[in-house]
Amino acid sequence: MSSYFEARNLDVYYDKVKALSDVSMVLGEGDIVAIIGTNGAGKTTTLRAFTGLTRIATGEIWYQGKRIDQLNPDQIVGLGISMVPEGRHIYPLMNVRDNLLMGAFLRRDKAEVKRDLERMCERFPFLKERMRQQASTLSGGEQQMVAISRALMARPKLLLMDEPSLGLAPKVVREIARSILAINREDKVSVILVEQNSRMALKLSSRAYVLETGRVALEGASEELVNNEDVRRLYLGA
Repeated sequence: MSSYFEARNLDVYYDKVKALSDVSMVLGEGDIVAIIGTNGAGKTTTLRAFTGLTRIATGEIWYQGKRIDQLNPDQIVGLGISMVPEGRHIYPLMNVRDNLLMGAFLRRDKAEVKRDLERMCERFPFLKERMRQQASTLSGGEQQMVAISRALMARPKLLLMDEPSLGLAPKVVREIARSILAINREDKVSVILVEQNSRMALKLSSRAYVLETGRVALEGASEELVNNEDVRRLYLGA
């Protein structure tokens, strides 16, 4: 596997509490990699470390042959890495259009930004009628689609997604899953997917990591982990 993205032996502390311990992960270009685990396992901390929002104490993070762990978050976005945060974190008092444009804040190609707004409306048709609507009035599923579209407005080559199905109805979860596959296959965007819906995450991904209390407990091909007895018992309800 080519190391398009690689985290090497990451340690992260919150004050004196160790949140990540010797975490290493690899993503090949064009892949979907899943990170699963229980609450408090370190999944969100891992993504925050990847994006520079949380500083690592030791270790290295590499992207396309460039070390990025000392860069600021905006510099990391500029390299082509975007994140859809847990809980969506859209701007509630802004309308939908302005929320999407926030994702393009580093871009100066106005014509292409306009074209990308149109593409977001093609991917999520409801956006076209809601562009002037205040984002806080949208349903949870619609807000999640706005959050995904906002991240895509940066034109990332690597998309990090933190619990995109959290709190959503099964029908919306299926739509989100289809969107993840389309983003990966049609837009040629690599994806790191953090999910408590482990069954969905393993189905969508080619490779997966299981985090337990800040450590990588298991890793391997997703189709193999689906059949792992411990994974089935602890994360798949089987």
